[in-house]
Amino acid sequence: MSTVLGFVGVGVMGEGMCRNLLQKCGLPVHVADVQAENVARLAAQGAVASSVRALRETAHTVFLSLPSIDQVEEVCLGADPLVAPGGTVKTVVDMSTSDVPRTRALAERLAALGVRFLDAPVARSREAANNGTLLITVGGPADLFESVAPWLRCMGSDVMHCGDVGAGQVVKIMNNMVLLSTVNALAEAMAIAEAAGVDKALLASVLRLGSADSFALKLTGERLATDVFPEKLFPAAYALKDLKLALGLAQASGITATVAQATATLLDAACARGYAMNYYPVIYRLLRKE
Repeated sequence: MSTVLGFVGVGVMGEGMCRNLLQKCGLPVHVADVQAENVARLAAQGAVASSVRALRETAHTVFLSLPSIDQVEEVCLGADPLVAPGGTVKTVVDMSTSDVPRTRALAERLAALGVRFLDAPVARSREAANNGTLLITVGGPADLFESVAPWLRCMGSDVMHCGDVGAGQVVKIMNNMVLLSTVNALAEAMAIAEAAGVDKALLASVLRLGSADSFALKLTGERLATDVFPEKLFPAAYALKDLKLALGLAQASGITATVAQATATLLDAACARGYAMNYYPVIYRLLRKE
């Protein structure tokens, strides 16, 4: 019997990820999401429209792309769980950005039910999700990683095994901590330059030519320069969630993460100002001199 793959959560990032998996893996992909229109778009391209309940009885390996560990735990072991005695699911791959201790606890709970687990959060942009060029950092047993890696490579151009369960999350969270803190520095630089009479678009173009060039600048420079921060990109509320995960790891390690804390404080203020669902470089609006 052919292996059936499942995919839960096909929103901003998950839709492109699932589309690449569907087009490249050569296996049936059954898709579930709380938004029926998201599923319908993929069903039109050959996916099988499904539900978490149906996946429990049809899919063998299920990928999750969800907002946080809260949704991951609910999908896996909630009121109508993906994993239950007698079900077909044997492997769960969480591609969300999730809390590390709770990720490790979930893996243990699933193991008690005979289900193996990988954490495989993704980095880079929505465009990378659509193009299949994500960075995917994976935590879990090496043999399970090797068996799932071909499917992960349908979605990412760089798929890295980082260690045991939770290690993928640690690396992803640190990636986002550095990115978000760098964007904070860029927003500050543009606000200061503008207040000093230098056009921020000019500043962005010159920074690209010097030692301050970075992926963060390429990703967010145009938005910062034009002061356009749309919704349905990576929002400030999600960025704050990721920084809180980083700060939790820092606290558990006895490390004072001063830069990350300053960025989290600014993101928190942006959310309180009504920018929670705007693209996270919107923090610039709190820095500029009005």
